[in-house]
Amino acid sequence: MENINKKILIVEDEESFLSILKKVFSLEKISVITASDGEKGAEAAIKEKPALIISDMLLPKLDGKQMVKKIREAGVMCPVMFLTNVDSEEKEGENVEYLVKSQMHIDDVVAKAKAKMDLK
Repeated sequence: MENINKKILIVEDEESFLSILKKVFSLEKISVITASDGEKGAEAAIKEKPALIISDMLLPKLDGKQMVKKIREAGVMCPVMFLTNVDSEEKEGENVEYLVKSQMHIDDVVAKAKAKMDLK
């Protein structure tokens, strides 16, 4: 499979949800890097240069938007999918998509992520 070079960064402070996301992407043979706050997420993105970032919006230390601003300033331009509980987020930023957790099934998140990374 060609998925070996595709890695995603998941930034989520809710450990149980992070664990579920990591498991479903691992089952898809996609390499997963994780971080539990925005600061660690920015560091991991800059170091690892993932194909995609999936992140919660409300994170400790740096929120999702601050984290993306920091990684963009460092030259990391991969797509970002924000998972949020709020339906009325400001939809701003290039290469950024917002998914409302209550309106999404985990399979939808996986399908959208695979599409962003050009995986079947």
